[in-house]
Amino acid sequence: MDPFIQNDQDYLAAKFHINDSHVSQACHLAFLKIQSWKFALRTPSIGKRYRKEAEEMLKQSFFTFVPNTHVLSEEGYYLLPEN
Repeated sequence: MDPFIQNDQDYLAAKFHINDSHVSQACHLAFLKIQSWKFALRTPSIGKRYRKEAEEMLKQSFFTFVPNTHVLSEEGYYLLPEN
């Protein structure tokens, strides 16, 4: 008798394994980046440049203004029938 529901366990396990390895690699890269920043901050001449670069990256990424309507439209809020 054929099952009515398709079993996707193999696919899900492979997908989980791939995602897990990507997360592990990203964590390792982040760890290496943090270690290099700590080392650079201990060196006075390099530390000033790293601090300035980090400050610029933070300002460019976290402190840019994005209107609420843009976020809502990107998330599809206005496409929902009840809105």
